Amino acid sequence: MSMGYGWPFIDENVQRNQKPVLISPLPEVEIVEVLRRSEHGMTKPFICRGDDDHIYFVKGTGAGRESQIKEWIAGNLALEFGIPLAPFGIVSVSEEITELLAPNSASDLGAGPAFGSQEQIVTELSYSQVKDVPVQLRKAVLVFDWWIANVDRMLTENSGNPNLFWDAEEQRLVVIDHNQSFDPDFDADDFCKYHAFGDCVPVVFDDLVERQHYTDRMEQALLGWDGIVQSIPEEWWYRDPEMTMELNLAPDHLLKHLQRFRRANFWNWK
Repeated sequence: MSMGYGWPFIDENVQRNQKPVLISPLPEVEIVEVLRRSEHGMTKPFICRGDDDHIYFVKGTGAGRESQIKEWIAGNLALEFGIPLAPFGIVSVSEEITELLAPNSASDLGAGPAFGSQEQIVTELSYSQVKDVPVQLRKAVLVFDWWIANVDRMLTENSGNPNLFWDAEEQRLVVIDHNQSFDPDFDADDFCKYHAFGDCVPVVFDDLVERQHYTDRMEQALLGWDGIVQSIPEEWWYRDPEMTMELNLAPDHLLKHLQRFRRANFWNWK
């Protein structure tokens, strides 16, 4: 499957009880206006208007190049896996746009390609709404986060920041934020205890049929690996705008992490 910036298309059979989802990124968008900066989230993305007149949450150089790369890789894998994400893609920020900002903001946004996620008119999923999400979808999100070692999906009765949004009227889940994926300090116990859909852990992890089902989906998702990596903007592999300092992040290392599902102990959670 091509992972370029062509028009997105729809798979009507990705999830039961869930509206069709995008399974390719959006075409590249030019940012024409910076509206403000979000006060929420670790990266505090910029809220911008694109030349398609949509609003985007934009993560630029201040979010960190490694964060952008992980967001892009995990987001594309999520689409291949069948996770309903907010539409995302590469957005282009001109120097003329950054010149209109205060120096610190201009530095954090940066000129060039950035990661953009399209605004969705939905509300954050609450603990009381978890059971409203179809169980097949809950299981898929849980397994995907386990696969990519994403701990940024926590929700309990008392608190949490799941980065999950729910459209109650349309019965539609929207998933965002994968910049903390491939966490080297991933804690399996905490993941199972605090993940928004953690109650599905034994349902999947202790069932051989379920495990095989998701193993097949991971294998299928990895078929797009080369295209995903090749579509990463060259600028993101460098720490500096002059592109003289290479980032200490190897795609092969991330791929090796993902290939753990081929080992029997991948499903060990107790």
